[in-house]
Amino acid sequence: MSFISLMAFWVIMSGFFDLIHLGLGVLTVAGVMYVNYQLKMHRFFDDDMDDLSEVRFGRSVYYLLWMILQIVVAGFHVVGIIIRRKMPLHTTMITFRANLPSAHAKMILGNSISLTPGTLTIDIEDDLFIVHAIDDKSYEGITSDKMPREVLKLFQKEERQVIEDLQIITRTETKENK
Repeated sequence: MSFISLMAFWVIMSGFFDLIHLGLGVLTVAGVMYVNYQLKMHRFFDDDMDDLSEVRFGRSVYYLLWMILQIVVAGFHVVGIIIRRKMPLHTTMITFRANLPSAHAKMILGNSISLTPGTLTIDIEDDLFIVHAIDDKSYEGITSDKMPREVLKLFQKEERQVIEDLQIITRTETKENK
C-alpha cells in the first residue's frame, strides 16, 4: 500500500508518464521505503513505539480538528498583535515537565506547540520542554494544561495533570537578573 501511495504521489508531482520517469519513480520509491524500513528497525528512545498501536485513532480525528481550530484562533491573535504595532510585546520563555506516556506523545506536543502561531518549542530533553511565546495569551493553552491533556487523550483514556514544574520567565525578569 505504501509503494502504491508513494508511486501515485511521484506520478502526480512529476506529471510525466514515460518509461524513464516511471522507472526513476520506482527506484526512488523503493529507496525511500528501504531507508524508512531501516529507520523503523532502530530505536532512538527507550520508549519508542514500534507501531502506532497505542494511538487512539478515533481520538486523533478529534485532535486534528481541535488543532486546526487552535491554529486559526492563534493566527488571528498574532495578526491582531501585528496590526496593533504599539502594543507592547511581553515575550516569554516557559519551561515545564510533561508527564506523557512516550517519546511520540512528547513529539506530538512539541510539534503542536510550534504549529500554533505565537509559540515555538525550542528544546525537549527527556520530559523538560522549553517554549518561547510572543505574549502571555499565546501560552495559555500550555499552562492551563489544555493542549498537553489533549495530546495525552491520543494515547490514554485517563484524565490527569500532565504539566509539572512550570516556570515562566518574562523578558523583564531576565533584565533584572543581569
